[in-house]
Amino acid sequence: MSEAYFSSLAKHNLSVSAVIDEIAAFVSLQPTRQYDIIIGADSSSHDPTEIVSAVTIWRVGNGAIHFWTKQEPKHFATLRDRIYAETIASITLAQELRGRLQERLGKEIFWNDQIHIDVGEKGPTKEFIDAVVGMVRGYGFEAVIKPYSFGASTVADKHT
Repeated sequence: MSEAYFSSLAKHNLSVSAVIDEIAAFVSLQPTRQYDIIIGADSSSHDPTEIVSAVTIWRVGNGAIHFWTKQEPKHFATLRDRIYAETIASITLAQELRGRLQERLGKEIFWNDQIHIDVGEKGPTKEFIDAVVGMVRGYGFEAVIKPYSFGASTVADKHT
């Protein structure tokens, strides 16, 4: 992953290592709880398009923290290209964070690592569902689509 910098509601210009530190601190407050990692991406409809990737650490039943990063704006010829780019951005971030968080916190702390994809059964993105869900599952993550993909359609969308 190139040198990405993240923001949270309280901090800006966080390196990936700093995000890992923040997540570890959050988990250490209640280490026996269940946590889910949720990665999602969304993009603006402007041209050039900016993709925002977000990571949410959900303490199941009791709050969450999230971080986001923005890519340099790019031109996408089609909606399909944009949806694929969002999905690849999520997979890339999820792979990096999964490995680093497992090293730091252990494999047993997280269940149900999810990638939330900004596609749904209604609207123009429905024709991409099989392809992007297959991409996500191929990397060993659970794929979640609209209306349940809040990591993309709410968290990441908030920062586009």
